[in-house]
Amino acid sequence: MTHAPFSARLTRSPIAFDKEAAADVVRAFGDLAPEVAGLLAETAGCSPYLKGLMGREGEWLRGALAGAPEVAMAAVLAAPVGVEGAEALGEALRTAKRRAALLTALCDLGGVWRLEEVTGALTRLADLSVDLGIRWFVGEEIRRGKLPGAVAGDEATGAGMVALAMGKTGAGELNYSSDIDLVCLFDETRYGDQAGEARAAFIRVTRKMAALLSDLTAGGYVFRTDLRLRPDAAVTPVCLSMAAAESYYESVGRTWERAAYIKARPCGGDLAAGERFLRTLVPFVWRKHLDFAAIQDAHDMRLRIREHRQLNRPLTVEGHNMKLGQGGIREIEFFTQTRQLIAGGRDADLRDRTTVGGLAALAAKGWIPGDVAEELTSLYRAHREVEHRLQMVGDAQTHDMPVTAEGVARIACFCGEEEGAFRAGLLDRLARTDKLTEGFFAPGAAEEGPELSDHARGIVEGWSHYPALRSERAQAIFRRLRPVLLKRLMRAANPDEALVALDGFLAGLPAGVQLFSLFEANPALIDLIIDIAGTSPWLARYLSRNAGVLDGVIGGSFFAPWPGVGPLVEAVARAMEGEGDYEKKLGAARRVMKEWRFRVGVHHLRGLVDAFEAAKQYADLAEAVIAALWPVVCGEFARKHGPLPGKGAVVLGMGSLGAARLNAGSDLDLIVIYDAEGVEASEGARPLATRVYYARLTQAFVTALTAQMPEGRLYEVDMRLRPSGRQGPVATSIQSFTSYQEGEAWTWEHLALTRARPLAGAAEVMAAVEAFRRRLLPEKGQGPTVRRDVAEMRARLQAAKPARGQWEAKNGPGRLMDIELMAQLAALLTGSPARGVERQIEAGRKGGILSDSDAQVLLDAYRLLWRLQAGTRLITDGVVEPGSLGEGACAFLLRETGETVAEALSQRLEVVTGLAEAVIAAHVGQGA
Repeated sequence: MTHAPFSARLTRSPIAFDKEAAADVVRAFGDLAPEVAGLLAETAGCSPYLKGLMGREGEWLRGALAGAPEVAMAAVLAAPVGVEGAEALGEALRTAKRRAALLTALCDLGGVWRLEEVTGALTRLADLSVDLGIRWFVGEEIRRGKLPGAVAGDEATGAGMVALAMGKTGAGELNYSSDIDLVCLFDETRYGDQAGEARAAFIRVTRKMAALLSDLTAGGYVFRTDLRLRPDAAVTPVCLSMAAAESYYESVGRTWERAAYIKARPCGGDLAAGERFLRTLVPFVWRKHLDFAAIQDAHDMRLRIREHRQLNRPLTVEGHNMKLGQGGIREIEFFTQTRQLIAGGRDADLRDRTTVGGLAALAAKGWIPGDVAEELTSLYRAHREVEHRLQMVGDAQTHDMPVTAEGVARIACFCGEEEGAFRAGLLDRLARTDKLTEGFFAPGAAEEGPELSDHARGIVEGWSHYPALRSERAQAIFRRLRPVLLKRLMRAANPDEALVALDGFLAGLPAGVQLFSLFEANPALIDLIIDIAGTSPWLARYLSRNAGVLDGVIGGSFFAPWPGVGPLVEAVARAMEGEGDYEKKLGAARRVMKEWRFRVGVHHLRGLVDAFEAAKQYADLAEAVIAALWPVVCGEFARKHGPLPGKGAVVLGMGSLGAARLNAGSDLDLIVIYDAEGVEASEGARPLATRVYYARLTQAFVTALTAQMPEGRLYEVDMRLRPSGRQGPVATSIQSFTSYQEGEAWTWEHLALTRARPLAGAAEVMAAVEAFRRRLLPEKGQGPTVRRDVAEMRARLQAAKPARGQWEAKNGPGRLMDIELMAQLAALLTGSPARGVERQIEAGRKGGILSDSDAQVLLDAYRLLWRLQAGTRLITDGVVEPGSLGEGACAFLLRETGETVAEALSQRLEVVTGLAEAVIAAHVGQGA
């Protein structure tokens, strides 16, 4: 099929919001046809992200727009095919993503492609990326002899592994800046009794494939990859056997998982095996009877989402969530999928993966009126176009309209409309969507009390079956407690999560009379439980997964003074000593850590410690776990491979851990350095070469920290700060470390070294590493390019990690990462050994790098931002916006930051970050 050239198919254009940005592009692309150059300019005037891509891919873009975009897109998709090597493949895919993002955006904005063509092109790139990643890494496992029975060439079909595309990826409806939802499986029948070994290989493949696509490099990223739609994701590996997945869905699969599999589609690896697996799920997804219960399930899910996201507000343009909000995209998707689930078991023609196709099929079979299908299709496409423009502005995975009038005006321009008309049209479409979909969902039966939703009542009614509530006395006491619990829970930031957390706690209690009596006699303890569930979804989820931590609350020492690192090391070590089996030792360490971690969070929530005390306690706990666990892991490893060769090794804490300041959601940045003292191999039952020994020992230690066990995991670990990052060995000899730091390390690595702190290991090696750090920093701080390097690094950070919200504390100009960068620069320039931000800033002041006033500006901003960041991470692991918080969560953050109303905090943040940004820019600059 022959396609007309790009320029001949233009039917529309945005209106430049930023005229200067548009003028820049006019000058840069003045050699193009006026209509094409005009589209580029108007686009650049609305999207800093697309303007940047035009600059980066200008020469390619000229050629791509000279002909048909279909030809250009085909060339983009063909380019990565056949590329050898993970690193080269990753860069090729990133180039393809940049070009596809630019081309699809221009085809969308210029009216060259319909919505389905835009989303289809993005989906094809996602499919290709997943498939190439699986092929390469499966091939790598085959070459290493890690896939039993597999031979060269099997990687072409994933050797039995398949990635199922879920959600919008599965439907071919990928949005402009979407993540991709994948479920990774393998056909265990190919491997017989060696399926366990194969599973381990496919888990590695999955992790590497996800990292290949998700990791942010200088070339950008390919796709953010989400693996959480797999069965029981909290406890299962990232790649499961098909038999295990099928067993899960047959036994405990839920309605939302049935709906998810409407869109499921094999997209990479062994596509034939994927299709076979989906056929086995047909009875699960598509019930043979007319399943009207799915309507109630979908209705409940809608209510839960609205409550969870705090989306039950009157319709307004500012801040409206185009995906989950009233009248949004999800309403149309739920409307369609629910009807498909009702009748799709009896009529296979209704099993269309796409939303538009599903609506058409339902109308054709008489399940919905034809005019309703047509109107919802029109509304769906219009909503998706607005969603795309929201995401095109900065390549952000957002669905929220801007919260400012200026931001809305930019989106109106991006849609090619005058602001007033855009606002009126958007509100009308949202209201029409809400009217068309709301009436089709049957509400549940009348509630017993006005304070309970259908969903909440279902959970509460189940309590009577729990062991703790079987006795009449326990029920009598709990009847008096229940109204207090429920009334307080309904004011939570995330009521549904808080209720689930309380439900999990109650389900795990073996008996209730004593505990309920204790609650009744100690209202403060009730308040504690409610504060957890009502204010902090993070602690609420933690509680639901770790109900045993409440033993520490009831034990009596929960509110005793903080013991410090030494006693914590003893507590963790003592718990492990009581277990004989290595895995049980790891489980014991998890139980102790979780109790103490829970305590820190509760104390912070209740105001017993402030953000800085909590940060030090989280860091103390992490240090204690590392110090106690390291010798246990070394002992287990030495049992197999002999004692540590040479002088031994040291675990070095980097980043926030090195600075002894963590928050509730922090992972651990670690480096392992060893001193083999010339010894070439270990001496043991299975000796290993020294380098291999320490590499595997490090991997064993990381696994001990990160492995998901019945008690959960200890910490997530990041080792990318080691020499040469991911390309370097996981354990580094002290000779290589010092040589690298002296001759090869980048300035950012010297900045990272300002916060390095030895935590565990051989005392002599710890001392040597610290002595080297103190000697190196003064030398490297005098380098002629230090400030320029930091300026360039700062510019990259600002581009890669902009502020994501009004109350963003970490990323963005004048915020935590920016201030920490300035503090590390001050420490490097002055040769100070200080690790903490305040002490590094003080070193900069004393060393003449910072004036008294500049230092005070940075400290004032840092202290406010840290309080906000620490509080935020206790509430959620996502972005916090003041309008989306419940009463308890908002009050907690205001208390932490010393403000009384949200508006005052927003204004104060704007002032302090602006002042801090000005100071940092004056000292560092903006980069090249």
